[in-house]
Amino acid sequence: MKILKFGGKSLANGKGIETTIQIIKEKAIRQERIAVVLSARGNATDELLEMLEKAARKETYREELTAFKAYQSQIATSADCLEEFTTLENLLQGVSLLGDYSEKIKDQIMSLGEIIAAKLVTNLLQKEGVNAHFTDTRSLIITDNVFGNARPLDLISRKNIINHFKSYNGTTVNIVTGFIGSNQNNETTTLGRNGSNYTAALLANFLDAEELQNYTHVDGIFTANPDLVADAKKIEALSFNEANELANFGAHILHAKTIVPLIEKNIPLRILNTFNSSDGGTIITQKTTAKGIKSISVLDNVVLVNLEGRGLLGRVGVDARIFKTLSENDINVSIISQGSSERGIGLVINASEASKAIVSLEREFENDFYTKDVNKISIIDDVAVISIVGQDLSEFHKPYNALIKNQIVPILFNNTVSGKNVSLVVKKSQLHKAVNVIHGQIFGVSKKINIAVFGKGLVGGTLLDQIVKSKIAILDKNNIKLNVFAIADSQHVYLNKNGTADNWQDTFSKEKVAYTVQQIIDYSKIHHLENLIAVDTTASKKFIHDYIPLVKNGFDLVSANKVANTIEYSFYQELRLELKKHQKNYLYETNVGAGLPLIDTIRLLHKSGESIKKIRGVFSGSLSYLFNTFSVEDIPFSTVLKQAEEKGFTEPDAREDLSGNDVARKLLILARELDLKHELSDISIQNLLPAHLQTISLQQFKENISDLDETFKHIKANQQENNVLRYVGDLDTETKILEVKLISVSSNSALGQIKGSDSIFEIYTEAYKEQPLVIQGAGAGAAVTARGVFGDILRLTEKL
Repeated sequence: MKILKFGGKSLANGKGIETTIQIIKEKAIRQERIAVVLSARGNATDELLEMLEKAARKETYREELTAFKAYQSQIATSADCLEEFTTLENLLQGVSLLGDYSEKIKDQIMSLGEIIAAKLVTNLLQKEGVNAHFTDTRSLIITDNVFGNARPLDLISRKNIINHFKSYNGTTVNIVTGFIGSNQNNETTTLGRNGSNYTAALLANFLDAEELQNYTHVDGIFTANPDLVADAKKIEALSFNEANELANFGAHILHAKTIVPLIEKNIPLRILNTFNSSDGGTIITQKTTAKGIKSISVLDNVVLVNLEGRGLLGRVGVDARIFKTLSENDINVSIISQGSSERGIGLVINASEASKAIVSLEREFENDFYTKDVNKISIIDDVAVISIVGQDLSEFHKPYNALIKNQIVPILFNNTVSGKNVSLVVKKSQLHKAVNVIHGQIFGVSKKINIAVFGKGLVGGTLLDQIVKSKIAILDKNNIKLNVFAIADSQHVYLNKNGTADNWQDTFSKEKVAYTVQQIIDYSKIHHLENLIAVDTTASKKFIHDYIPLVKNGFDLVSANKVANTIEYSFYQELRLELKKHQKNYLYETNVGAGLPLIDTIRLLHKSGESIKKIRGVFSGSLSYLFNTFSVEDIPFSTVLKQAEEKGFTEPDAREDLSGNDVARKLLILARELDLKHELSDISIQNLLPAHLQTISLQQFKENISDLDETFKHIKANQQENNVLRYVGDLDTETKILEVKLISVSSNSALGQIKGSDSIFEIYTEAYKEQPLVIQGAGAGAAVTARGVFGDILRLTEKL
């Protein structure tokens, strides 16, 4: 025999009840020996409870009662439920008159959902020619007198069920009410919420069933709740022990008591989807499955009870008093945490029992308040429990560090004695994000990196195109999903939590909206986005002041914008303090050498204790192109400048390059990497522009750039033979002199041999005293810079 159990959504009007009837009918036609256990239909249990509460508050419930009766009768008007509807109406009327109700009355009302469901399904099956028999478990499962969470009396219940199924066997399909029983006084009791699963497990045990099939609205048990984690995967098989852990820690598809009767007889439990007959579901058996993490389950209807005081710890019997008090009030504790430094005890309990717990504990420790041994008993209700079933403590640092990186700090955690299951208590507001972070870390699914790109100009636009072109390859090769959820210019933003489409330009144009950076931060929180990176490809002096709010709200930073590293040192220092405080990263390799690994190299040398004496080089790819070309070709300087502008090597206003300010900023960035507290004003800068070209409009400058020709023709002509012009930055750490200037060098030297728009950096250290360490490569161009920014993003994904 197989026991089939159908949940509320499987019995709801429409496709649910139609599919359920068809499943049972097909099994009956194939002459399979089955018994069917039913929950209440649709939301009947919640609706009954709501009407009961309204009646107790003397509020009107008539509208809800009429709707309830209409829904339950809608698809089978011939089903005889008049007795149940009359009982419900009379009980609610009595509660309304008294303004209160007992647990006994509550059980009577709550049982009606299952009774109505079983009568209706029996009626529908009989119409389909199935020999169905309505079976009321109140005459079969006999329980103790604990209303609301009754315990079945094993021997008598077993005997009743075996005898009943002997009488109604063969071709009979028993349609059994789940969730309910009765005590020895013939009073209705219930087996606790979700107790229909327990009823089905008891039947399977007593009848030696070959399998219990639990039909739900999902394909089985998943690695996490699919409503919370889009990437959750179905688990094909679990052991009873693993399933029991999931049940105890919030897997709503299972009831905590369901597993025990099945373990006793080694009866497999299969979780199936009523609406997807082709899926084999999840099978749960005695057999231990492969080692490793099985699932993440969640309890979000809990509170944390905190007891604080100097006398709580170190005194024998305190724990016993706490648990005795809670036990006497039928309050179950799922997690306990103690800390001697805080002199406190934390207990996780069901939210519905919070008030009762506080009252009982305050009564128990009343005298301790007077002696100051206890000074506070409080409730934290913004909490949830995340349990990682199968988590080995030796690997726990990985999901834990991932949480910290995403600014989620668990309030407390504990593990089982086996060391294979870990539970975390987190703020409920962080639950969604926390589950996604943990799931992505431990199940090997693609790690999602959520990126906000600020600036969609030449570099930003190129970067976005590079991400679009490379994201599939990066997903396949590195298991990393790059999700650009925000694209912003100075005034507008396009937001999409699922990532921008390949045609991002058109989408941005059609769907952009005005924004503030705070709105983007809020958007990331509302949608629980993890692994956040803010990318700055602007040259904005204003936007850098948003760096700190971004860092404080969980964003790592990647920037091609040199301003943040070159304005006053106080901001430079404040930003780094905030980065350290919030454990965030800030990468800006492109600030100096476009895509060259310069800053990383200098940082590594400096941190390793290598004394860097001097850094000299051609820092600007724009000026490199200008003087590499001008030095070897017989053409006017203004012609070369126009060529550089056309190739996109210069800033929009080439005077930014010719003034030396850009090179000076890069030199300052390197100086600060070496812990020199310089300001931009400390750098000696040779401006290549005559005074009359420095202050006029950009248009006027472009019309008068030929004014530069005679000056540079003269400078070129007065060089030594075989020399070339180079505009260099020079940093001497011993003299602490920083200079930006135009020099003439031998064409055979390292500086003299560079071509095109290459940058070159000579690094003199204690080890590289005579022959400097040289880093050389492309130093200008949107593609090169964007690729460097992309490289920083990928480096960050490894840290995340």
